[in-house]
Amino acid sequence: MIWTLALYAALVIALASTILAVSYLLGQKHSEPATGAPYESGIESEGSAHVRLSARYYLVAMFFVVFDLEAVFLYAWAVAARELGWPGYWDIVVFVGVLGVALGFLWSTGGLDWSPEKFRSGFK
Repeated sequence: MIWTLALYAALVIALASTILAVSYLLGQKHSEPATGAPYESGIESEGSAHVRLSARYYLVAMFFVVFDLEAVFLYAWAVAARELGWPGYWDIVVFVGVLGVALGFLWSTGGLDWSPEKFRSGFK
C-alpha cells in the first residue's frame, strides 16, 4: 500500500523536474536593463514597495473570513437539516442571530465604512 504513495511522489517529482528543465532549456535568456525592474500591470512602480497598510484593511479581511465561515456553516447545516430536526434549526437561528448582531455592531461603529472622511478619522 505504501508503494503506491511512493510511486505517486516519484512521479510528481519527476514531472515537476521535467517541466522545470524544459522551461530552463527552452526559455528566453536576455538581460536587458528593464528585465529586473518591478512593475505592476505594465506600469512602472513609484515609491517604495514597503507601504504601510491601514489597520482597517486587516479588519475588513477578518470580517470577510468570519462571514465566509458563516456561509460554510450554513451550507453544512442545510445539507444535514432533516437529520438535525428542530433542535438544529434553533441552533442555526441563534448562530445567525449572533452573527447578525455582530454585523450590526460593525455597521454602527463604522467598521464597514470606507468613505474617505471616515477613513481619516477612524472609528466613530
